[in-house]
This record gives sequence, C-alpha cells and structure tokens, in this order.
Amino acid sequence: MTAKASALPEINVEEFRKVVRSRRSVRRFTPEPIPRDTLNECIELATLAPNSSNLQPWEFFVVESPDLRAKLAKACLGQNAARTAPVLIAIVARTDTWRKHARQALDEWPEATLPPIVEKYYRTVAPIHYNQGPFGVFGLTKKAAGMAVGLLRPVPRGPFTAGDMKLWATKSTALAAQNLMLALRAHGFDSCPMEGFDECRVKSLLRIPRKGLVTMVLAAGKRAENGVYNRQYRFDPDQLVHYL
Repeated sequence: MTAKASALPEINVEEFRKVVRSRRSVRRFTPEPIPRDTLNECIELATLAPNSSNLQPWEFFVVESPDLRAKLAKACLGQNAARTAPVLIAIVARTDTWRKHARQALDEWPEATLPPIVEKYYRTVAPIHYNQGPFGVFGLTKKAAGMAVGLLRPVPRGPFTAGDMKLWATKSTALAAQNLMLALRAHGFDSCPMEGFDECRVKSLLRIPRKGLVTMVLAAGKRAENGVYNRQYRFDPDQLVHYL
C-alpha cells in the first residue's frame, strides 16, 4: 500500500491542544538529560516540517558536551536558558545547499517512477528560480522580467537577491524549529528559542559554514519549577485576525 492510499490516523485533538498550550519559553532547566533516542525522534519530526520545494534548507547543530555548552551559553549572552539547559541546538538556515538538495531530491525520489514534471522542476525550474548568478546579476534580470510580466498576470516575486534567499531559507527553517519545540513538549521536555546571541562566536564555536544563518539557538530540557517567568497572554484576536 502506498502512502497516498494509506488511511489517515485518528487524531486526539485534545492531546494536541495540551501540547500547544503547555509549550512555553522555559528560562531555567533541571540537569536531567534528554535521552538520545528521544532527541533523535524530535529532530526527525522537525525535518517533517513543510519547506520550500522540499529543498530542506536547514541544519541542526546539537551541543551536549558540557564544555562546549558552557562556551555556547557565553556566546548566548549568559542567558539563564542557555546556562541551565542540558542540550543547546543551533538551528541553521542554509542558502547555499539548494543545488545539492535539488539533485538529491531526484536521486532519492521515493517512488519507482520519477514523474516528468518533478524531473523538469528540479533540473530546470529550480536552477532558474533560486539561482541569483555572479554578483546577483541573474537575480536582477529575473526581477526586471518579473516586473514586466507581472503587469499582465500573477508571477513569483522572488527570490531575486541574496537577502531574498536568506528570507527564503529562514522561513522554512523556522517551521522546522516550531516542529522541534512541539515534539519536545509532546515528549515531556521543554525549550526556549533564543535570538539573543553573538552569531559570529556561535558560528566559530560550532564550525558552522560561512553562509549558514543561525536562525535561533534552542535551549532544551526538563523545565525547572521556576523555569517559566510569567503567565502567558496574547492580544485580542480581533486585532490580528482578519476574515475576508
């Protein structure tokens, strides 16, 4: 039976609500480690996040070594979450792996027959869509062409620049990060996504490739009793949600 023909599993929505509503940004953790098999499953679930063209522009740098964690915590400005978590994970967006991953998408296609439309996309369309060319010249050419054609019909409006590619990779990587945080919570662990860090030092410590973008450093572990600082609240949905 193929995946397409498989019956969807029954979902307990109340359990999902519990996972989402109990997820908090935890600032202090106990020393209890996360079992490696649990951590591996959480990261595997993270990689099932939706992502642009299935090019999976992410990498996860998992830091468990006490010495390296201490150095990374210092690069994270000494935040309590970074200092107390038994695991720190640098979640990195990659703008420079799309060519390799486009070829890999063809090589690892899961069905016996590769659909022509899929082959055309990864061999022809993707190299045009994501390539900006030397000094961004090709990207500027695409932008000019898109603006002209866009006067007549809807067209993709990017990515045209290196900055667009950073945004492109970061959006998909952030979705994977959210999957990871929810997976940890479902397993009884917690996390804290941190944006406060010295990216240069983080990249140097973890030997992250030059074009890698550290989207966040995720602290993970068991929440301490004083790990959540405040009650959770959100603004009125009427202010932010628009049904048209």
